[in-house]
Amino acid sequence: VCAIAHVTAKTMPHDDAEYRKGSAPNIHDPATRELSVVVPSYNEENRLPLMMDEALGYLEKRQKEDPSFTYEVIVVNDGSKDQTAKVAKEYSKKYGSDKVRVISLEKNRGKGGAVRTGVFSSRGQKILMADADGATKFADIEKVEEGLKNLRPWPKGMAISCGSRAHLEKDSIAKRSYFRTLLMYGFHFLVWFLCVKEIRDTQCGFKLLTREAALQTFSNLHIERWAFDVELLYIAQRMKIPIAEVAVNWTEIEGSKLVPFWSWLQMGRDLLFIRLRYMTGAWKLEAKKCN
Repeated sequence: VCAIAHVTAKTMPHDDAEYRKGSAPNIHDPATRELSVVVPSYNEENRLPLMMDEALGYLEKRQKEDPSFTYEVIVVNDGSKDQTAKVAKEYSKKYGSDKVRVISLEKNRGKGGAVRTGVFSSRGQKILMADADGATKFADIEKVEEGLKNLRPWPKGMAISCGSRAHLEKDSIAKRSYFRTLLMYGFHFLVWFLCVKEIRDTQCGFKLLTREAALQTFSNLHIERWAFDVELLYIAQRMKIPIAEVAVNWTEIEGSKLVPFWSWLQMGRDLLFIRLRYMTGAWKLEAKKCN
């Protein structure tokens, strides 16, 4: 298994040279906004409007109360086959392309690949990952911001604050089948045993990173599908980036792209390969420099 993991590993993440050149914004340059919100979206024409309305309503209100607050929302259309891009562009027209930007990928790369694309194109001093389904109340950004603040002083400007649903686990178990509960506990055990030991909920899609932490972690990221969150936090722990876990409000929204058995099987395989590929040196961590 170690040999297979090593031989099949990509020696480097996808080349990010495209973000280093030209006039397009990129993560290597100094921040020009206080906050960037990256929204990965795949076939989300129905769920995206609710999330965008809530997020932009909050951000606009915050900007009115504090004119010095600047933001951008980056919707990454991950090769959608529906009208996701069209829906997102309507918000860009309404709020202006400086506040709402839409990046469309020709082929579906997976949630991790979409988030990475958005992060590499961001201009924010802080970068928030937020799911298109709006399962987490957007106002809870204040909670993860407080979690980030409590980690100060940040070593080399790096820190991560993760939204967490761990406090809701007992209620969710009561609503799940025994099979799905077994899969959940199995996945949590593998995460703890192989990769990340100090974070109870690695999969909540509501994470806030400082710009420097985003540059260092996403530049080393390899996994592009569901398990990318685990590799992201594994990299952060290996690089000794402080991580906070903060309870947030969360509601399950219909229309999830996660297929209970097959997606969890794929994530289990990815978790094993994350550990083996770093352990055997197939994947190595490299420090990146800002311009």
